[in-house]
Amino acid sequence: MDLHQYLDILDKKNDLAVIDAAASVNQEIPYIASETVKKGGKALLFKNPSGYKIPVAMNLFGSRERMSIIMRGNLEHQAERIRELLSFSPPSGMLDKMRMAYKLKKLADFTPKMVSRADFKQIHKDNIKDIPVTTSWPLDGGAFVTLPLVITKNPITGKLNCGMYRMQIYDNRTTGMHWQIHKNGASHFAIAKKMGKDKIDVAVALGGDPILTYTATAPLPEDTGEFLFAGFLRNEAVRLVQCENSDLAVPASSEIVIEGEVSLNDLREEGPFGDHTGYYSWKDKYPVFRIKAVYRKKDAIYPATVVGKPIMEDAFLGLTTERLFLPMLQKIIPEIVDLHLPPYGLFHNLAFVSIKKRFPGQARKVAYGLWGMGMLSLTKMIVVLDEDVDIHNINEVIWRIGNNSDPVRDSFFLKGPLDALENASENALYGGKMGLDATKKLPEEGLSRFIPPEVKPDKSIAKLVQKRWKEYKIGLK
Repeated sequence: MDLHQYLDILDKKNDLAVIDAAASVNQEIPYIASETVKKGGKALLFKNPSGYKIPVAMNLFGSRERMSIIMRGNLEHQAERIRELLSFSPPSGMLDKMRMAYKLKKLADFTPKMVSRADFKQIHKDNIKDIPVTTSWPLDGGAFVTLPLVITKNPITGKLNCGMYRMQIYDNRTTGMHWQIHKNGASHFAIAKKMGKDKIDVAVALGGDPILTYTATAPLPEDTGEFLFAGFLRNEAVRLVQCENSDLAVPASSEIVIEGEVSLNDLREEGPFGDHTGYYSWKDKYPVFRIKAVYRKKDAIYPATVVGKPIMEDAFLGLTTERLFLPMLQKIIPEIVDLHLPPYGLFHNLAFVSIKKRFPGQARKVAYGLWGMGMLSLTKMIVVLDEDVDIHNINEVIWRIGNNSDPVRDSFFLKGPLDALENASENALYGGKMGLDATKKLPEEGLSRFIPPEVKPDKSIAKLVQKRWKEYKIGLK
């Protein structure tokens, strides 16, 4: 699948609005997209961005239905595939060995494949002046590339990484590279600098198979391979093509590819930028990306997004991660039943987790475990609840918190790493965290009082009323 094919699918499902009227890339198009996603609207294709010939596509990921199309099935199905992949155990017989060999062979089939040709090489330029890069908000420091697949190589292992880091346009051949300190791109930058290098090669792909945009945002362990993960989700290998100016490789399905390098000794002020927190991330120093070459299809489409106060398009990417990575968390912390990262919690400010509780202190054990895992280590607040709680129902969560927790006894605090966009902490990147045990308490946890039962209807009465409901002529279903 490429971006054109994806838009064709949305069009056939009546989930694509094509805008022929001219509209400006300076706030107008992003604001239209912002209003559309908040109202549950369609994906958008702006055919005539003012001053440009390349169309702009937005709101490509802004619904659960669109994410299901991208995943070629519902998320629970993909989560089950991941759970099955993680269920390896030592084979006990010949049949088990054959099954394991088959699984390993299938996994090998998802390894990226190199190809020699790609349509994005149809047009070659040395600058980005033809690309309709958007400016989202009034105080933004300029135009930003918002959906770049930024490809770097680990200087030690040689493995490719594909991350997503916004890029502020400084001029037609220079941009910022906003890889925050916790990201793999920044890790490659730091490794190269320690090795005495003065620059690293970087390639930026725009568009292509939309699954690649998702995997670029996924919190994978370093060197796991976003292209391998995309191949697994897509059930076929991602096709890569060699870059012209470096030993990097980019997806052959890309609409636009920008090749260049990042100097390890050249930092420039980047920002402000209206961010997914709903506030601006302010100015800071970030590396500079210097462009060597730009390639694009003759009929290229430029993909973009707008972030801001939830709910925005990025919420649906985050909720996808929540579902797909749950089996991995359960493999490490088996008592976890479910995890929810509410969009209004910005995915790094608040997490709800339900557990099968068996022993005193288990809620704290789970919270501390999550704080020790990858990008979840940046989570500011974790609320732990019992397994029978629907943690996706905010009203039920609030009800349980109010009934099951004592603020003095059940709150616990510590300091640790925080997201680079955290605004409330005294210091950047480091500050306070809070956990709340909202599970029902065991006697060993200091609760000696009688716990009253939950109010529930008599089962026979409930069954009778449901059976006779139409007779009452109340009019409700």
